[in-house]
This record gives sequence, structure tokens and C-alpha cells, in this order.
Amino acid sequence: REFRRFAEDTVGPVAERVHKHDELIPGEIVAAVADLGCFGLSIPERFGGLQPDDRPDNLGMCVVTEELSRGSLGVAGSLITRPEILSKALLKGGTEEQRELWLPRLASGEVLAAVAVTEPDFGSDVAGMKVTATPRPDGWLLNGQKTWCTFAGYADVLMVLARSDPDPAAEHRGLSIFLAEKPRFEGHDFEHTQPGGGKITARAIDTLGYRGMHSFDVWFEDYHVPDTHVLGGLGGLGKGFYYQMEGFAGGRLQTAARACGVMQAAVDAAVGYARERKVFGKPIAAYQLSAWKLGRMAMLLQTARQFTYDVAALLDAHKGQVEASMVKLWASRIAEWVTREAMQLHGGMGYAEEYRVSRYFVDARVFSIFEGAEEVLALKVVARQVLQRWLDEGRAAS
Repeated sequence: REFRRFAEDTVGPVAERVHKHDELIPGEIVAAVADLGCFGLSIPERFGGLQPDDRPDNLGMCVVTEELSRGSLGVAGSLITRPEILSKALLKGGTEEQRELWLPRLASGEVLAAVAVTEPDFGSDVAGMKVTATPRPDGWLLNGQKTWCTFAGYADVLMVLARSDPDPAAEHRGLSIFLAEKPRFEGHDFEHTQPGGGKITARAIDTLGYRGMHSFDVWFEDYHVPDTHVLGGLGGLGKGFYYQMEGFAGGRLQTAARACGVMQAAVDAAVGYARERKVFGKPIAAYQLSAWKLGRMAMLLQTARQFTYDVAALLDAHKGQVEASMVKLWASRIAEWVTREAMQLHGGMGYAEEYRVSRYFVDARVFSIFEGAEEVLALKVVARQVLQRWLDEGRAAS
């Protein structure tokens, strides 16, 4: 209830303004999310987070994420995704010194993170990354371009997946994760030059929805990262792909929870409008077609929510990597349908920006694109691994 009240009383009133004017999330929202402990949902208590030390708590993360997304996807629901991904990668492969350094500050919100993985020519094809990390006596130099780096401006550290092995034949085994620190910037572009001359520049990408954090094109020019900021230390070189996938599994589950939150907001808006709007002398909710639409919307929302909770339980048991991609696929696709139907029930007013339902519709469209495009997830992740599972079971049975 506390998170729901926060979403309704604090996030909701500013979400429309942020969306309409493409503003950055207000600092007071970030501070309030930190005070609620939301940045530490997947960080163990011994590091200052809310997760029990002896087990993961993906279900708790999903419940909170849904409530925040119900208030706004861009202003609150997605704000906690980046520390979620980085913290899981640190817990998977970080050195104890790195965990002690980063996790408490991520949990408290002292350090805000962004994820720099996607490149102009490589999105879901993570193994094809071209941004390079070149060794130097005092660390590494990053060069190249990343894109769709959400929250890169205001973040204090970028989780950069880069090619540390120049041999193309190394493919995903030549990738490592580098934690590149930078100052915070507001606005739609920024530039920072290090004392040694390394530079990072960025420009925000104009988007239909999902506004509040800004997604950036980012360019690195000999940007220096010390050896201490290689995830896993020197022993983590070449393992970045696996650490990134650990973070992405949680991120895909969280995307399903975000989709549930946006769907719930859309259903709430549709029910409220259907009760108030009268056509031919009675509320449109009284008409059979409207009731059927609302019923189907509620049914699909509940299937997505229950599927999300089930996958959370699997991940808590250190299983469910494939199922995390499945639930992301399912919840993302039906979120588009549910928000469309909510918009349709509003009639012409659903197309007007003064009604929140138009924001829900454009926000929902991003779910099928980020955290792994649906086509790639369906073909290269879900279908391939499910088929392999069936083949393995068949061999075992014979």
C-alpha cells in the first residue's frame, strides 16, 4: 500500500507534465524512491538493500515495480531497472571489493546507474558488440558508440559492455563489463572530458513515449576506466556477456512487472471512463461489447501478473532463465493490446493528451523492443532453448 500511495500521490501528479514536455524525472522523485528503498530491492541486506541475505526476492521486486509503473513507466517504474541489472551482475561476478564499493551506494541511491550495451548496428545481437576496451598500464580506454542508453545523463556510472579481446573470433567470449564513472548532467545532451583527455559525449533520442529518463546516443573517445572498475577484476575479462545476461534475466522479469503496472493503470482508466461516459442514455459500461472488452482486459492482465509471479519464484530458485524471456514476450505483447483497448473505450478522447490513457498506449509500445526485441527473444532465446530442452528430455527418455 505504501508504494501504491506513493505512485498515486507523488508520481501521478508529475507524470503527465514530464511526458508532455519531455522533462527529466524531478530530483524529489529520485530522492523519494531512494528513501523507500526501491533501489535496493535486489541487493542483500548485508550491503544495505532490502533482499534477504540468504535468498533472492524477485517476487518483492515485481510487486514494487508494478506499483511504481502504475504511477508512471518513465518517471518511476523504470527508474529502478538499471540498479537492478547492475546489482545482479555484481552479485554474479563482482569481486568482494567491488560489491562492498558499489552495492551499498546503489541501494541508497547515492550512485545512480545506466546500462550501455546496445550499439547502432547491434541490439539484441549482444555478442557482436564493437565498442572497444584497449588495455593501458593504468587501466583501459573505451572507444566507440552506444545507443539507447537510458538515464545516461543523470547517472553516475555507466555499465559498459565492451570488446576487450580484439579478435572477432572470440565473439561473446571477448566481451567484458566496465564501470565508467561520470558526473551527473541534466538536459538532453552532455559532454565530459577527463583530466587525461578522455571524452564522453551524448545526445538524447526523441521518443514517442517512455519519457522522464531520456535515452541517449553515447560516444566514448579514449575514455579511461581503471582496472578496479572491470567487473570481476582481471579475472572477469571475457566474462562480461555472462554477467550481462544475469542482469538481463532479472531485467526481463522486471519488464513483465512494468507491463503489468501499465496495464493496471489502463484498466483502471478504462473502467472509470466507462462508468462515467454515457451514450444513448446509459454508461458505456452497461453495453455488452464494452463489458466484454473490460472483462478480457482484466483476464489478460491477471494471466500476465500470475505468470510474472511464477517466473519470479523460479528465479528465486536459481531457475527460469528461459521463462524470464517468455514472460517478457507475453506481457509485452498483451500490454499493447490492453492499452489499445483502454484507449478505444475512451473514443476520441483516448487520442487526446489530456487523458492519461494515451500515455499508457505509447509507453506500452516500448516493451516489445527493449530488454531484447520480441523477434530475437522468440527465435534465438525461447524457441532455441525450449527445443533443446525437448531434445534433451527425448534423449533421456530413450
